[in-house]
Amino acid sequence: MGPGEPYTCTPILPHFAAEVHGFSLAGKDPLPADVVARIKDDMKKYRVLVFKDQGRLSGERQVQISQQLGTIESTFYKHPKSPHPDIFRVSNDETEGCVGVGRTGWHIDGTFQTRPFKYQTMHFHSVCEGGETWFVPLKEFYEMQDEETRDRWDRYWMVTREGLAHPLVYRHPVREDTSMMFHCGPPFCAAWAVDDDAERSSERKVSGRMIAPHVVQDELTRRLDEAVDRIGIKMSWEEGDFAINDNLGNCHYASKGTQNPKKKAGLRILHRTTIAGEDVPAKFDGRSSKYLDLR
Repeated sequence: MGPGEPYTCTPILPHFAAEVHGFSLAGKDPLPADVVARIKDDMKKYRVLVFKDQGRLSGERQVQISQQLGTIESTFYKHPKSPHPDIFRVSNDETEGCVGVGRTGWHIDGTFQTRPFKYQTMHFHSVCEGGETWFVPLKEFYEMQDEETRDRWDRYWMVTREGLAHPLVYRHPVREDTSMMFHCGPPFCAAWAVDDDAERSSERKVSGRMIAPHVVQDELTRRLDEAVDRIGIKMSWEEGDFAINDNLGNCHYASKGTQNPKKKAGLRILHRTTIAGEDVPAKFDGRSSKYLDLR
């Protein structure tokens, strides 16, 4: 750790994610302003930070830290054992927390909103054997595709059940590089809209042609399943891990093992918060998320 640095980061992959050791998030007072600024800078760089060996922070403390990162936005079911209204309690035992979370497919969180979540915090009070979360960085995922695929994806919009259309490919609001927005779970996507054939992308409009949800979802799933071992991480959590995830820079998926039976694999308890998005996602030509009339 250099002079004046509140902590140091150890990259997990050269291009993606980092661990933080030797720094405690515990306490009653808010984190110092310089620490919060450093976290935000490191999130821009790494997209996932994992603070190791944090014990079991209270729900109040996790919420306090989350509020320093932005505005908390809680849209989830409140499990009876959640320690705070803004804590989403997740488990492999329905008596302990919500089960099956994140299992429907690769996704980012909050696609049902005009502004999907900016960050998530994920604090593991206990872990189960095999309970990995898979992450794929979206800039690198997009760039590893061939030109035909990128050109095709550039024209797609994910249409949600609510009639909201998000650009599949867009400019990350903080990093200002390429990112993607989708949910491969069956309930979340109603269709894929496609741009018309105007030569200049800035002049294109949604053509009215729709693609069935599974067509693009299946393609994304197949390519992400291949990509995770090349450019992503299958994160094996440890008790006490406190992660901050750039929800707009990565997609993630809860592996099958997150629901392994408690009697065989141990109890999994994850406390999660979600931080509201700050910008309407926009394609590189400036066209942003919008509502479509699907009647």
